[in-house]
Amino acid sequence: MVNQKKIKEAVALFLEGIGEDTGREGLAETPERIARMCEELFAGMEEDASGHLSKTFVIESDEMVLEKDITFYSVCEHHLLPFYGKVHIAYIPDGKVVGISKLARTVEVYARRPQIQEKMTGQIAEAVMKYLQPKGVIVMAEAEHMCMTMRGVKKPGSKTVTLAKKGCFAEDIQLQNDFFRMVGK
Repeated sequence: MVNQKKIKEAVALFLEGIGEDTGREGLAETPERIARMCEELFAGMEEDASGHLSKTFVIESDEMVLEKDITFYSVCEHHLLPFYGKVHIAYIPDGKVVGISKLARTVEVYARRPQIQEKMTGQIAEAVMKYLQPKGVIVMAEAEHMCMTMRGVKKPGSKTVTLAKKGCFAEDIQLQNDFFRMVGK
C-alpha cells in the first residue's frame, strides 16, 4: 500500500533539495499529485499474477498462442525514471488456455512496480509457467529507457531487448524461430 504521507514529505524535501520553493503556485500541489501518481504507477506491488492466469479454458490444440505488442510502462528501480515498450508472449498450451486479456494484465502486474527489464521479462515467463502450466513459454520485451535517453549517455531511440524461454521454448530452436517470425524479428 502506498504511504501517501511519506511520499508527500519526500517530494517536498526533494523539491527543496534542488532549490525550489515548494510554496510557489506551480509546485504547491505537486507532492499530492506525485503521491496519487504513485498509487497508479506502482499498483503491481499489491498484485499477484495468479488472479489473472487462474481463469482458463479447456482446449485440445497444442499450437502456439501468441499475444504480441502488449504496451507497457514501468519505472527503473535504479534511477526512478520510466522505461516503456512492448512485450510479446507465446506459449504452447497443455490442455488449457487463458483469456488473451489476462496476458496483458500479467504484464501490468510486473511492470507496475520499481523494476528492471531483465527481471520483469523473467517474472512474466515464470508466472505463465507456474499458473497456466503450458508446455513452454517465451517472453520478449523491447523497451526504451529514459535513464539512457535523458541522462547519462543520452541515446534516444535505443532499445533494450530481453528474452526469457521456459519449457519446450528453451529446447526447441524451431519453436523459437517460429516465434521470432511471428513477432516480426
